[in-house]
Amino acid sequence: MEEDYGDSDTEYYYDDDNNSDNNYEEEEEEEENDDFENLNGIQDVDDHLLSLHNKKSPIQVITRESLAVAQREDLRRIMDVLSLKEHHARTLLIHYRWDVERVLAVLVEKGKDQLYVEAGVIVIEHSNPCSSSSSLTCGICIEDKPANELTAMDCGHSFCNICWTEHFVVRINEGQSRRIKCMAYRCNAICDDGKIRLLLRMRDSAIAAKFDRFLLESYIEDNKRVKWCPSVPHCGNAIRAEEDEFLEVECACGHQFCFGCCGETHSPCSCLMWELWLKKCQDESETVNWITSHTKACPKCHKPVEKNGGCNLVVCVCGQAFCWLCGGATGRAHTYDSIAGHSCGRFKEDDLKKTELAKKEWWRYIHYHNRHKAHTESYKLEDKLKETIQEKILKLEDRETESKDMSWVTNALYRLFRSRRILSYSYPFAYYMFGSELFRNEMSAKQREIKQNLFEDQQQQLEANVERLSLYLEEPFHEFDDYGKVMESRMKIITMTNVVDSLCRNMYDCIENDLLGPLRHTTHIIAPYMSKGLEKASKLCDRRMISNEKYSSSIGGGIKWSSESSSGLFPNQDESGCSSRKRARPGTSGLSSLNQDGSGCSSKELCNMESFGNSFFDLNLPADKIYKS
Repeated sequence: MEEDYGDSDTEYYYDDDNNSDNNYEEEEEEEENDDFENLNGIQDVDDHLLSLHNKKSPIQVITRESLAVAQREDLRRIMDVLSLKEHHARTLLIHYRWDVERVLAVLVEKGKDQLYVEAGVIVIEHSNPCSSSSSLTCGICIEDKPANELTAMDCGHSFCNICWTEHFVVRINEGQSRRIKCMAYRCNAICDDGKIRLLLRMRDSAIAAKFDRFLLESYIEDNKRVKWCPSVPHCGNAIRAEEDEFLEVECACGHQFCFGCCGETHSPCSCLMWELWLKKCQDESETVNWITSHTKACPKCHKPVEKNGGCNLVVCVCGQAFCWLCGGATGRAHTYDSIAGHSCGRFKEDDLKKTELAKKEWWRYIHYHNRHKAHTESYKLEDKLKETIQEKILKLEDRETESKDMSWVTNALYRLFRSRRILSYSYPFAYYMFGSELFRNEMSAKQREIKQNLFEDQQQQLEANVERLSLYLEEPFHEFDDYGKVMESRMKIITMTNVVDSLCRNMYDCIENDLLGPLRHTTHIIAPYMSKGLEKASKLCDRRMISNEKYSSSIGGGIKWSSESSSGLFPNQDESGCSSRKRARPGTSGLSSLNQDGSGCSSKELCNMESFGNSFFDLNLPADKIYKS
């Protein structure tokens, strides 16, 4: 009969056979080696899981609840490196706009003393004059006060609590609450926020709460790595980008925006290109066209002036007289056919050239604007294709087909949406890239022509294949009676989806390496191409809380954790029956063979696959599709 003593840390295995002492010692040694290797494997899984929890996501959502946690992470780093108190670390980070790397760089470059001086941090302990005397004279109100009614800051300057409080209230109302300096003459020391808070609470708890809110929100307002989500209505979230600020993100509320300019997503346009394009489109609107056609700008105050009479001498409300024909400033002396001392009736060759150039630039703008607008309208119309595709998927799933996997349809649909948006924004990019407004001195006319032909070839290839993908998705493949035709349509859609993805990637590579890369005088950075759509920001969690928690719940659906063992964290058996440690059965050869499931996969590999193998998916897919898959 088999006995099992598997509850202890060291497991022994017996069988009914009478083995010799030598065989027993050899098997025991093999079991110990296998057990040691298995424990190493378990430790690898343990380290891997903990590293995933400790590893920061490059894009994180900061809610109102997690804002203090995010701020505390950076404060803790500075406090640990420089051995500072919390209010000193906060003063340092606010001065350097919450850029921890910059603080460390200045520390290495200029030294600790200069770092503190520039930020107004005083770490040298000064004697407190309030403790050496029973009464003192406040240097602000010039009144004698008891020592307990005066407060000294880190710099050693002390004033009465009333004057300190009034100073703090004024600064907070002026919007200077993040860096309130000492009241002493030529003292640049920053006041201790703990003492500020204490004095404000004695005066007005509402002002103290306002001060705390400003200090907390400074992590977002003054931090280039953190931006408010520009959703309307505002969702209350902020986004933190750990690595690169030139990217496009998706908030937890679903709003997508450019992290660099907080506008709508616009790659492959740079932020400057998109800003200029929006302004130009606004300038070319109907209202501006009317103003341009019926008014002239005053040469003095530049306000638009409308002509309401037949005389060509126009007088602005500011008193400046000017000629309506040429817009030049003149005097007021005039007759019905001339203005004294002014003549603009002569034909000038330069005026003709300027007119032809303006006409050419106008038609060039119309070309790119019409194509940008056409693809934008196509994107809006194709958005209605979602409902049609859902109906097709339901009808295909109801039919008895060999494959129930319809991800090829949804993947193609979202590939169509993303590529259509890229095409739409590629035309404003081309307008500025190959125009004379931004890159006049960056390349010669010949170089501009070569690069424009290279880009337009790729643009036309992408445009043709996007239209072809849209045509394939509109086919009634859900009505095909022949299953072979359905599979043929499936292969066409999958192939075209991959082709469009490859063409989009090639266009981005061309823009980054061949067009924007060689620029010498200006720098334009675009958001990188995301094949699976924008990465959705993950929720920020306190890593210290994670490290202190007992992993009693299932992580990733594969492993359950327990801290009852004295030798550390070990995965217990999961629902599939696969565990890292199993009791031996007759006919087995030790722990190594028992550490595999039916597929021959070791528990270490199985844990990795089950827990993390399916954690990457198309973030632009609807939630019900993700959970369904």
